Amino acid sequence: MDKLIVPDTGLMFWTIVTFLCLVFILKKAAWGPLLKAIDDREYRLKSDREAAEKARSEAERIQKELEAQMAGVHAKSKELLAAATKDGEALRARLKAEAEADAQAIKDKTAAELVAEKNRLVGDLRKEVASLSVMAAEKLMHKSVDEGVQKSVLDGFFKDLDSSKKAGQN
Repeated sequence: MDKLIVPDTGLMFWTIVTFLCLVFILKKAAWGPLLKAIDDREYRLKSDREAAEKARSEAERIQKELEAQMAGVHAKSKELLAAATKDGEALRARLKAEAEADAQAIKDKTAAELVAEKNRLVGDLRKEVASLSVMAAEKLMHKSVDEGVQKSVLDGFFKDLDSSKKAGQN
């Protein structure tokens, strides 16, 4: 039992030598690649983090650009819509004015045609009345009245008729 409590120097020496050899072997064989793998992993994580940060910054920049472009497009669309509305109103007003002018021209033309037709009909009626009056007078007088006398009598009659008509209107 004493052997368990008393240290054995030979065993201790060989344990230390074995440990140091194992540390040397591990340093040469395992620690180098293990540290290199850890460094590579750390470098890769740092690179990935930097790339992600750069991508996030780029995405934010692109988003701001897109928002600015969208604001510009929105303003441009409002401007175009306002211009189209203004042009539409101007076109509507111009077409309305043209339609009113056309309607007035048609109205004036129709009124002129009516006046001309009325004057033509009045003239035809006067000729017919004159002809009938001459025929009636010839029958009453049993003789024919020459055309010059007939015309002067009728002109006088119509002047008197027009004068009395104007006096009645006033």
